Amino acid sequence: MRVIPALLLTIATTLPAAAADGFNIVIPGRPGVPVIINGVDASYRVIEGDRGLQNRIHVQPTIYGGRPIDPVPNVGHYYPSLGRTPGYGRLEIEPPANRKLPEPAPTFSEHWSAQSAPMGHNDVPMTPPPVIVAPPLERR
Repeated sequence: MRVIPALLLTIATTLPAAAADGFNIVIPGRPGVPVIINGVDASYRVIEGDRGLQNRIHVQPTIYGGRPIDPVPNVGHYYPSLGRTPGYGRLEIEPPANRKLPEPAPTFSEHWSAQSAPMGHNDVPMTPPPVIVAPPLERR
């Protein structure tokens, strides 16, 4: 009689553990921002075998229906860090060394300075007395 409840308890506790190895559907956290897994856009796709941070084991996931993403974006801007020349734009041509040079620019210089305000008439002496007597107030 005790064998049947023990068997049911064993089955009931192993089913949730086996459910963790099923498939997952990837939902992006922000609209318009793709979820990239190993160079494949996995947004709204089914992945299988991704264990993430579980037990320090990393298994390469299988992505069903994902589309590969170009690692170098094909945009109409020039990024010098990519190491490629731009497809269009100004063509830089180095002039020859023996060309006729333009006239030199006229010389121009400016000078700025600052100084303290000039010393004017001051009613307070350099060493004032300890008490200053005010003139008496006349009442009418």
